[in-house]
Amino acid sequence: MRQNILISIESDNVQTTQLSETTAVPSITELTKQVSYVGTPLQTDRWIYRIVVGALALTLVSCIGGTVWLQANDKKIPEILIGLGTGALGGLAGLLAPTPTKEY
Repeated sequence: MRQNILISIESDNVQTTQLSETTAVPSITELTKQVSYVGTPLQTDRWIYRIVVGALALTLVSCIGGTVWLQANDKKIPEILIGLGTGALGGLAGLLAPTPTKEY
């Protein structure tokens, strides 16, 4: 039984590459060179980053709003609400902080 494997990678700044079982690759090193230019999903797909930041921001705003509403109605604030808000704030800080660069 023969199966063809087709890999298609598309992005704004990366050309589409197709690789099938019939394509001869001289070595695993050559294959890694062909695939290594693709980059990580955060480098090639900007929508993933936007969705994650949006979800964390929505969680943070919802937690703050819920806390304010509960406090205004003299109700106890659940610990899970505080935990979710803190986690979302930490996640946003980690994603939005600039990455340190190594200078040699």
